[in-house]
Amino acid sequence: MSTHFFGLKERAYSYSHSVGRNEFAGTGFRNPVDMVIGDGNVLYALNRSYENRPDGVRVSVMTLDEEYVTEFGSYGEGDGQFVWPTAITLDGQGNVYVADEWLNRITVFDKDGEFLRSWGKSGSGDGELDRPAGLAISGNSIYLTDSRNHRAQKFSLDGQFQLKFGSFGNGPGQFNLPWGIATDKDGQVFVADWRNDRIQQFTGDGEWQASFGQSGSDIGQFNRPSSVSVDEDGDIYVADWLNNRVQVFNPDGRFVAAMRGDATLSKLGTDKLLSNPDMIRQRALAFANNPGFEQNFQHPCAVKIDTQGRICVLDHLRGRVQVYSKSKDPVLV
Repeated sequence: MSTHFFGLKERAYSYSHSVGRNEFAGTGFRNPVDMVIGDGNVLYALNRSYENRPDGVRVSVMTLDEEYVTEFGSYGEGDGQFVWPTAITLDGQGNVYVADEWLNRITVFDKDGEFLRSWGKSGSGDGELDRPAGLAISGNSIYLTDSRNHRAQKFSLDGQFQLKFGSFGNGPGQFNLPWGIATDKDGQVFVADWRNDRIQQFTGDGEWQASFGQSGSDIGQFNRPSSVSVDEDGDIYVADWLNNRVQVFNPDGRFVAAMRGDATLSKLGTDKLLSNPDMIRQRALAFANNPGFEQNFQHPCAVKIDTQGRICVLDHLRGRVQVYSKSKDPVLV
């Protein structure tokens, strides 16, 4: 009897650690909506905060080892400010791009958080925006989901319109409030079609390639997918927002695995608890009847891949990032 390997690999995902804690400023996050990971595994988290606490609106910067770096941006309509921030990404120079769905504009900062420029205007014409929701950079272009125009658009990095694709509907290549967007190493574009509860794949020029997913809570189904990412192997990760999980699919859209959260306290979270005995008692009471509350995702809103290939999941309600590693073993046939 002979042993054969056909290039198939079994994936396994192992929880590593958590990063961050709920804070309105400094070393933590407050209702984060998106993140991006740059060189040196520096994490940029975009915080939306609360309507009644706009002081928490900002970009928090720290490493995945929980070393605080800085924060920048604030609530408002001026240069370098946000009202309803939705998405964040980086270009090859380390410049930071932030989408704002209230102001219908993209704001650009340098790597140190200094305001550089902004672009975008409200409307439904070519290059105009109505609630931009997701950002992804490929080469010298930036893709965005133009949510209430039910389409995606492509611009140069200085905001010059290049192309658009999609329209309202549920057919191939159509959208209903698209949200997250990502590109892979081959320039393919993946869109989290939020209200249609599916993921769609396009060429870099906007030609529809494939769709997978449907509404529900079973394996391979979604309840308002908010983010999508693709790793070096072509595996596709989806933040299944209202199902409180991340699902993983192979490049053909076949279900591989699901993660529901395994969090332990971060270093920063532990430091805060140790300084506040009342909080320790409150947590003990809160978790007595729900031991999984600490571990589980609470509305995961973004999933990204770091420079080491680790999977990082942003918890919107818990103000933290859960970090996973991936292993691959050949399948014996």
